[in-house]
Amino acid sequence: MHLKSLSLVNFKNYSQVEIAFNAKINCFVGENGVGKTNILDAVHYLALCKSNLNPVDTQNITYGQDFCVIQGIFDRLGKDENIYCGIRKQKKKQFKRNQKEYQKLSEHIGLIPLVMISPFDSILINGGSEERRKFMNGVIAQYSRVYLENLIRYNRALTQRNSLLKDLAAKSKFSRDMLAIWDEQLVRHGEPLYDERCRFVEDLLPVFDNFYTRVSGNRENVTLEYQAQLQHMGFREGLKQSIDKDRFLQYTTFGIHKDDLGMELGDHSLKKNGSQGQQKTFLVALKLAEFEFIRKLMEVPPILLLDDIFDKFDAYRVKQIIRLVAENNFGQIFITDTNESRLLNILKEIPADHSVFRIFSGGQVKSMDA
Repeated sequence: MHLKSLSLVNFKNYSQVEIAFNAKINCFVGENGVGKTNILDAVHYLALCKSNLNPVDTQNITYGQDFCVIQGIFDRLGKDENIYCGIRKQKKKQFKRNQKEYQKLSEHIGLIPLVMISPFDSILINGGSEERRKFMNGVIAQYSRVYLENLIRYNRALTQRNSLLKDLAAKSKFSRDMLAIWDEQLVRHGEPLYDERCRFVEDLLPVFDNFYTRVSGNRENVTLEYQAQLQHMGFREGLKQSIDKDRFLQYTTFGIHKDDLGMELGDHSLKKNGSQGQQKTFLVALKLAEFEFIRKLMEVPPILLLDDIFDKFDAYRVKQIIRLVAENNFGQIFITDTNESRLLNILKEIPADHSVFRIFSGGQVKSMDA
């Protein structure tokens, strides 16, 4: 699996650009703010139907324009896949595969597996539990269509149940029978989600531990712990016992939408006790483990995006990361960095095919291979 070419029209700071890529490593260098990350975000769009940076699609249109287009040609198992994303103000986002429009965006998820590592990943440690649930959901949904469908239906039922709780409170009424309809939907779709998350974390942990050791070069004990209310009580019983609390608060307080993923270094919380370097190493190892996990379950290795991740890493860890991702089991890789000389020196030591692109202000892209 690799992206052969990318075409952008009115996407962020790129009015119009076409880029042909290397099947292995592609590096983008340039000053801060010139649009290196925007190239990676366009690739993210084509794989996952959304921006990694801005959830409001129309805000990714170039200022003063009414639409944007992101188009890429992927080689997937020896066959070209033409993926098109069109965004127009006050219109529904349009996604096409080989000129055929998707009826639902969820149909596209998993076709082009992708893993992105960026400075924004720090929210996995410092943010609330919602961010860590998003991480679990995002990984599992790429290889399990059943999980994604259950997640969509669970969230729909949760929204309806919460709306009903608010509506009943506003009318000073209460109906257990009406809530029971949505309780059954939560249980039906929530229990499989819980089971899959349990399997995911259990299988991911040894892979993550291995990558942490290889990146850091030491044997600090790191842990991922899945934390769920369902570990202590059945779903129906939990909903039953929390009904008075739900009625008072007017939202659903029990369920897999309250799950978390504990992250520890030694016997301590990574968030409270981990240094900046340890936290960054933890996140890189976690994302590389995500890559390996998806690779083993799918037909193709994911595309890997490394966005400005080398800042605050010493030379040893930078080399370790590059060497890891240059191994044969990794597929196509996109790297951004402001330090051109550092990146070029590391690439000289690694026997992997690569291309380097210099990005200039104004959305200009120049291949350094020409």
